Amino acid sequence: MPEFDVSVLLDTGTVSVRDVRCRGECRHRSDEECTAATHLVFPYRGVYVRHVGSEQSVADANHVLFFNAGQIYRVSHPVAGGDACLSLALPEATLHELAPPSLLQPGAAGLREQSLRIDARAQALVALLRHGLAGGVTEPLEAEGLLLTLVCRSLGPRTARAPRATRLRRRLVDRAKLLLASDLSRRWTLAEIAAELGGSPVYLTQVFADVEGLPLYRYQLRLRLARALDRLPREADLSALALELGFSSHSHFASAFRQAYGRSPSDFQRSLSGAPDR
Repeated sequence: MPEFDVSVLLDTGTVSVRDVRCRGECRHRSDEECTAATHLVFPYRGVYVRHVGSEQSVADANHVLFFNAGQIYRVSHPVAGGDACLSLALPEATLHELAPPSLLQPGAAGLREQSLRIDARAQALVALLRHGLAGGVTEPLEAEGLLLTLVCRSLGPRTARAPRATRLRRRLVDRAKLLLASDLSRRWTLAEIAAELGGSPVYLTQVFADVEGLPLYRYQLRLRLARALDRLPREADLSALALELGFSSHSHFASAFRQAYGRSPSDFQRSLSGAPDR
């Protein structure tokens, strides 16, 4: 079986969109890879680590990653299960028009950061676009508008966040992210996470919040909800899905989902099928 499964969801003069699924068999760093064009990559399932030189970024559903044209990178999958991503390629002129100047590399193609943290509404846009295009519900013109909105929201200063910390602090946070992603249903305690990482609960809490701008629980909640966005079109029993993802009940799940995305899980399901919300 091939390592990658790639589906073209949309390809116009404005944007190219692909659904990329990876089996994740390379637990250690892969061979060097490179892309010919700059891609904005939105993971929606699973987790991997992208290595550029001595820097690394954890790729999960809370982030958008930037694969700059001509930039050499490697990928590893320290957590089993593979990953899946929505990959967007934009013309360089369009990217320069949408991205804040502070994010653009001066005199070169691409973006300064390896990744940015995105907010819940950007996560919802990723799911709506992927499900809508794959299911033939979303028209190309509508999809192009939503994709440009997604890019603006993901790169905007009010919704995007780049990690700002020393390399050691970022590596500690990366290890915590991988631990959370390894079992979304587990109800971790701070003491358990700190014991796994070999640090103190207080220090871990402070460092994670400083680097990511979110407490550990909120970060894990966003990962669980993003997994729900991926699963909802195929789920008939939302109570079972809630328990599988670590929520205490269906009502707990529905409340968290509505708070993050502005609608209930069942309303989101109907929107993906093209049926009107009640």
